[in-house]
Parts: sequence; C-alpha cells; structure tokens
Amino acid sequence: MSVTLNRVRRAFYMDSVALMQLSQAIGRLPGVTSAALMIGSDNNKALLGDAGLLAEEGAAATANDLIIAVTSTDEVLGKDALSRAESLLERPVSNDNGATPHAGSLGSALARLEDANIALISVPGEFAAAEARKALRRGLHVMLFSDNVSVAQERALKEDARTRGLLLMGPDCGTALIGGVPLAFSNVVPGGNIGIISASGTGLQEVSSLIARHGGGISHGIGVGGRDLNEEVGGITTLMALQALEEDPATEHIIVISKPPGSAVAAMVLDRIGASTKEFTVCLVGLDRIDVPKNAKAVPTLKAAADAALGGHAIGTDFDAASLAQKICMERRSAAGPWIRGLYSGGTLCAEAQIVMRSAGLDVASNAPVPGARTLAGSHADMHTAIDLGADEYTVARPHPMIDPSVRHDELMAAAGHPGTAVILLDLVIGYGAHEDPAGELASTLDGLELPLPPIVASVCGTRGDPQGYESQVAKLRAAGIHVAPSNAQAAELAVEIARHASL
Repeated sequence: MSVTLNRVRRAFYMDSVALMQLSQAIGRLPGVTSAALMIGSDNNKALLGDAGLLAEEGAAATANDLIIAVTSTDEVLGKDALSRAESLLERPVSNDNGATPHAGSLGSALARLEDANIALISVPGEFAAAEARKALRRGLHVMLFSDNVSVAQERALKEDARTRGLLLMGPDCGTALIGGVPLAFSNVVPGGNIGIISASGTGLQEVSSLIARHGGGISHGIGVGGRDLNEEVGGITTLMALQALEEDPATEHIIVISKPPGSAVAAMVLDRIGASTKEFTVCLVGLDRIDVPKNAKAVPTLKAAADAALGGHAIGTDFDAASLAQKICMERRSAAGPWIRGLYSGGTLCAEAQIVMRSAGLDVASNAPVPGARTLAGSHADMHTAIDLGADEYTVARPHPMIDPSVRHDELMAAAGHPGTAVILLDLVIGYGAHEDPAGELASTLDGLELPLPPIVASVCGTRGDPQGYESQVAKLRAAGIHVAPSNAQAAELAVEIARHASL
C-alpha cells in the first residue's frame, strides 16, 4: 500500500529546472514510486493533486514555499526520501568551489554583474510577468523560461519590450544561443554566420546541432516562444529578432523556425524577410505550402533547413534508409506488425517525424498533431503514432523526458510488447540541462525487458562538445542494438521504410 508524504520548506525558492533534476534524483530512491519538488503556487498544487502527490501539509503551502512530495511503498522509506531531498537542498553555494554566484534578487544580481544585459527568468507562471517587467525596466533583454503566462500578459510584455528596444524571448522559451553563450536547454555549437529565429526549443537545438556537426556555426539563436507568431501576439519578438540579425554583420544567413503562424502574422514576417538584404530559410513545420520572397527558401523539415543554411550541403548523404530497412527486416526473426511507434521528448522533433510519415503517404496520429494528422484519442493500437512525451499530460508533477528519460518507460514497454509494432522510433536530446546519459539510461531499460524487441530507430540531437558527447551517446545506442540515423528526419524515414517492409 502506497503512502503520500509532503514536507514544506517555508520562504524557499529554487529554479524550476534545478527542482526537476532534484525530483528525478529523489524518484530513484528505494521505495519511492514518484516524487516532485515544486513551488507552492495554486497552479502547482493543482498539478500535484492531479498526480496524487498532494498531502495536507503541502495543501497548506503558499506561493512563497517549496513543497517536497513523494509517494512511497513504505512510510519509513518515504520519510527517508523527504530527508534526503532536504539534505540536497541544503548544499551550499559559494565561489570557493567554483560554483555560480548566488543572488537573492534581481537587484543583488546586477550589483554583482554590472555589465549584464540579459535576464533568464524561471519562476512559477503566476510571478513570471512581474519579474519580466522588473528586468525590462532595468534595461535588460529577457529570456522568459517560465510557462503558464497568459497570452494577454505575453502581448503586453512584448509591447513593453519593443518600446524599450529590448527582446522578450518567451514565455516558455527553453533554448537560446546568444553571442555564442548557450542558455537553458542548449548545445555547444561554434560561432558562425548563420542566425536562427525559432518558436521551438528543440527545433533550434536540432538545426543548430546539425549545422555544428557538419562544419557550420551559429551567430545567434533567438527563441521567441511558441505563441509569438499567433495572431494574438502578432510576431513582435520575431520581427524584432529579424531586425537584430539584419543589423548583425556576423550573420549572413537567417533561419526562421515555427509551427504554422497566423495568416496576417505570416504576411508581416514574409514582407519583412523580402525587404532584407540577407538570405533566409523558412521552416514552418506542418505547413504544406508557403510562398516566400526571392531571397528565401521554404523547406518542410528541420534537416532541410540545416541543409539549406549550409549552402545545399546534404546531411547524411551516405545514409540509405531503404537499403538499411531491407537489411533490418531480413535479419528480424519474428513476425512483425505494420505500425510505427514514435516516442518523443522533443515536441518539434515529434512534429517533424509526422511530416515525414505524412509525406510518405502514411496516416499518423499524435497527441500533438500537425495539420493533416489525426488527434490521438483512446486506443491507438491500429495506426502509426508519434507521441510527444513532453506534453503536459505526461509531465504533470514529473520532470520533462529530456531531464528524466524514464518518463518514456511505460510507453516503450507497451510498444515493445505489442505484436502490431513494426518499429519503435525515438529521439535523444543532449546538451545543457538534459539527462547526463540518456543513451545509457535507454540501454539499461532495454536490457531489463524480457521479451523480443522490434527494431528500434533513434537519432541524437546534440554535438560533440556537449557534456554527454554526441559520439559517446551514439556508440552506446548502437551497442544496445539501436539503429542510429544522422538526423531526426532520417530516423523517421528509416522507420517508414521498415514499416513498409514489415507490411509486405
């Protein structure tokens, strides 16, 4: 019988990414079935309640407090886990051991870093807009990592930033590369002449990583937030980023990445692109057709965007998906079903896989469908699927799968054990903020499955310079029997070919 326990740290704050990483560590302790460390805002308490992690003590917490929550198979082990969490929270932060300096407010941070010109804000959504306004009033560009900011607040913040001549990146902006400095979930890429404007964090990561691994470099990667090109927001940050990269002498080619924008916003952005003196690549993931100005090229996938920015250099030209699929299917001893099971940690990588499947004439369903795909609902045993495991329904009171790949475990088990599965399709995202060894975690999970596995195809989004190391992650996947493609799009192409062979 499980028990739910809470402990509250009064007047305590920690960055949400750090809390997710601590939640992952506590969740691995003996007897713990789930764990979460969250600021006690009303929204967070609702999430904990939905996840069955809220007890009486946590329910009484305020937005100034931190809730430590665990469910455990044993009360003693649960209390041990709470104590361990408190111990980890007590680790001192000082300059003596080389750790990052700690400041208790924006003012004290600026006192330490007088030349700072950008603030990265990661607080609960209820407080994010107020903190962003403080930073803007101090003359700082803002990267707003926080989510749960209303569209009206986003619009108001961006109008304020525009008036001040400052960029407001976000909300829910998970990735940026500013002047060679990687921010939040990002990768180690060299400097170069290619600028990226992206309404997608993993889209920016995939394109910049592909460019880096094939000899190119990035001047700036500006995240704008997933809603910036909606009609309600009006593309404010995208248009400002276009102007900034237009004026940047180091930037020669500009890539724009987004899901399909509102029609009026798309017209404004394309008009601005057409007035530029620079070359552009436009990747609106999920949009079948787009008319672009003469100085721009429209592409359907993230890989194609990287190809175009590299001057038409085709990434992974020696990767023959059809031949490799035939070989894989000939070597498979057991009968195979017809279905692709895509399990993704990156939302835009999931979208790109759907585009590849749709382009191949396959009917695909997803919890985050692109135009033309079905919405995943109820049983999905008898269709191709691509699931975004970073969506809210999978991450309630749990770390994002980029931080904790075990979030994928249940879906992986179900796909591996279903006779209709022809191939399992995965992404691994490495870099700053991501799990320290997602390939090793996946290999360990597969090693523990006592059943015949269908072919597994994966790609790694990242670079050689990332803490996990691109080559090291690829090697671990291949040692576990996983087929690794040079890009996410090519992994999806290989999965399509395997499914075709399995259907013959």
